Amino acid sequence: MIKFESVYFKRNSKEIFSGLNFFAKKNEKILIQGKSGIGKTTLFKILLGFEPIDKGRVSFNDLDIVKEHIKDIRQQIFYLSQDIDLKNERVKNLLDEIREHNLLKNQNKTQFESWINFLDLNDIILNQSIKELSGGERQRIGLLIGFLLDRPVWLLDEPTSALDDTMKNKIADHILGLNKTIIIISHDAVWKKNNSIKIERW
Repeated sequence: MIKFESVYFKRNSKEIFSGLNFFAKKNEKILIQGKSGIGKTTLFKILLGFEPIDKGRVSFNDLDIVKEHIKDIRQQIFYLSQDIDLKNERVKNLLDEIREHNLLKNQNKTQFESWINFLDLNDIILNQSIKELSGGERQRIGLLIGFLLDRPVWLLDEPTSALDDTMKNKIADHILGLNKTIIIISHDAVWKKNNSIKIERW
């Protein structure tokens, strides 16, 4: 499904990837671990078409990551960045906008409320602006957006770093049980507790 074949990539004259081979099959769960600065987040940016490679091939369902295909590819991917880059507006308005833009307006209301409860969100948080939220609240809103979009591939960059242990375990168990291809960058040990995950150490 996702293939990085003999990929070379430099940034500011620094070599990040030298002949990288990385593969993710459909519905596979992969945890990527390693020191900072070795290209973990760059892997996601290349897959999303934000960083062009110098040499090699990157493909998604046999489509090369090029301008002609990138819109269709991005529509199949949910990406949660480490800094939870969300538009600064009232949380409720942001969620309504996402649901409307992605034709989710009539999505099952009971399901939406169950996600709200699962993520321990409340009316106070939903009526705040994004900039008023704590790091953990932003992460939970980011994950809620992922549940709403329900895309087949998830790229998660440190998705539980600001959560307490109870929430981390709930999130990890739920996400690893989803019928999706999921690639996670994280230093949290909680992801390694599940035998279904494949660990890649760089």
